[in-house]
Amino acid sequence: MHGTELAKRPVSESHSEKSQESEESQQSGAPRAEGARPASRRLLWTAVLALLLGAGMLWLSAQQTWFATQRELPVRGTVPHTENGADYAPALLPLAVLAAAAVAGLVASSGWPRRVLGVLVALAGAGAVWVGLDGVAPAFHDHPGDYPRGEILLGRGLATLGGLLVFFAGLVVANWGARMPRLGGSYQAPAAARRNRDPDKEMWQALSEGEDPTSRD
Repeated sequence: MHGTELAKRPVSESHSEKSQESEESQQSGAPRAEGARPASRRLLWTAVLALLLGAGMLWLSAQQTWFATQRELPVRGTVPHTENGADYAPALLPLAVLAAAAVAGLVASSGWPRRVLGVLVALAGAGAVWVGLDGVAPAFHDHPGDYPRGEILLGRGLATLGGLLVFFAGLVVANWGARMPRLGGSYQAPAAARRNRDPDKEMWQALSEGEDPTSRD
C-alpha cells in the first residue's frame, strides 16, 4: 500500500512540474509576442511613410524643368526651349501614382500577396532612380548663362531620392511584409476572439503568412 503511494507521488509531481513549465513558457512567450506587435506596426508605418514621401517627390519632380536647349526658328531666330519632367520622362507621373496606390494595397493585404506587392514596388523604385539618373550628364556641361542648371538638377534629384524611398519601402515590404499587421480587418475583443477560434481557418492563415501552424499552441 505504502509502495503504491510512493510510486504515484513522483508521477504526480512530474505532471505538476510539466504543467508549471508549460505555463511559464506560455507566460514568457506572451511578452515576446506583444513586443513583436509594435515593431511590426512600426515597419508598416515606415513603409507607408516612405511610399507617400517617394510619391510626392516624384510628382514634384515631374513639375520641374528637365531639359533645356536653344532652337532656331525661321522668324523668331534662336529661342530657348524647355521641357518639364512630365514631358521629358513620361514615366514619372505613372510611377508616382503607383507608389501612392501601393499604400492602399499595403495596408489592405497580408501574407504572400503583400510580399509580391513589395517586389513590384521595389522594381518601380529602381525604375524611378534610373529615370532620374539617365541623361543627367549634359547638365554639367558648359551652357549659356540663362541655362536652368539648378532646376534641372533639382528635378532629377527629387526623382532619384523619391525612387530610393520607394525602393526602400518595397524592400521592407518584401522582407517583413508577412509580419506586419493588416489594417481594415474586423476587430474582435480578445475574449470574443478566443470563443470564435476556428482551427482550420487559423491553420490556413498561418500558411498564408509563411508561418508553421504546427508550432502554434
